[in-house]
Amino acid sequence: MAERPPGRRLTVVPEPPTSPTAGRRWAQVAGEGLHRLPVSLHRWLPLEQRADLRHLLGRYHPGEDGFDLTPPDLRPGEGTGPPDYVGVGATASGSEWWHRLLLDHPEVASRPDLPPARHFLSRFATEPFGPEQVADYHGWFPRRDGAVAGEWTPTYASFPWVAPLLHEAAPEARVLFMVRDPVERLAVALTHGAERRVAQAGTATADAVDGGCYGTQLRRLLDFVPARQVLVLQYERCLEDRDGQLAATYRFLGLDDSYRPHRSTRPPVPRSGPTGGPLDPDTRDRLVALYAEEVAALHALAPAVDLGLWPNFADRDGGAK
Repeated sequence: MAERPPGRRLTVVPEPPTSPTAGRRWAQVAGEGLHRLPVSLHRWLPLEQRADLRHLLGRYHPGEDGFDLTPPDLRPGEGTGPPDYVGVGATASGSEWWHRLLLDHPEVASRPDLPPARHFLSRFATEPFGPEQVADYHGWFPRRDGAVAGEWTPTYASFPWVAPLLHEAAPEARVLFMVRDPVERLAVALTHGAERRVAQAGTATADAVDGGCYGTQLRRLLDFVPARQVLVLQYERCLEDRDGQLAATYRFLGLDDSYRPHRSTRPPVPRSGPTGGPLDPDTRDRLVALYAEEVAALHALAPAVDLGLWPNFADRDGGAK
């Protein structure tokens, strides 16, 4: 077994304290009714109106303003401390699929009542972030002694303020960054937005495009996190060699790399294009040109990324082998 990353500090309590969040539980239960509506009704009702209904019931997603950042109650035998790992990217790149495989490992702490993507650091671009906030962030990672705990919030990669906050709150954390051909990733991101009835003009589209600027994102991350603590994963390679890449991920986190998930966890089957159809050639050419420098910068920082697996960029330097 590989050596586990150092630096974790646990604060263990024998019994969970009285919950400071008990008063909000009724709203969470009520909100489940809305969450469980048929998908057909979800698509009929615009995203903004669904959010308004949830908020009236006191239900907020972790990434929304209004979500209660109070750490969850500890269970008997659990402790807290800084996360052992943090996934930071990228959206629409299979990171949720890969995180599910990671959470299946018996040495990784996973509580079904906690969101895999904490989104905790997302809101501190302009808000104070001091010892109290650091302690609250640590409180979101309960685990038994000897277990590894962490989160994977894909949007962290796009937020310039996250890397310095991560350096402050969890300087020993291992960082996972999943990338995917940025043109294909953008097509899927726009499809998801269209299905959720999110307007694609203006800032929504700009945000989707920025999600594929991997070179900028990785360079920004490496300004604050040592390269030895960063693992760049490639979605296409994970599809091609799931077991090998999963073993490498486990080793990186100091876990038993011989373990294989027992449950059948299939990767997502995304569609391409903003309405599920293929991108037209002119659009694809413009997107390839838009991302060319970002892909080159990514490859310079992470040479193991095989551009031969990205047909849109396979003819670039360092591409097909």
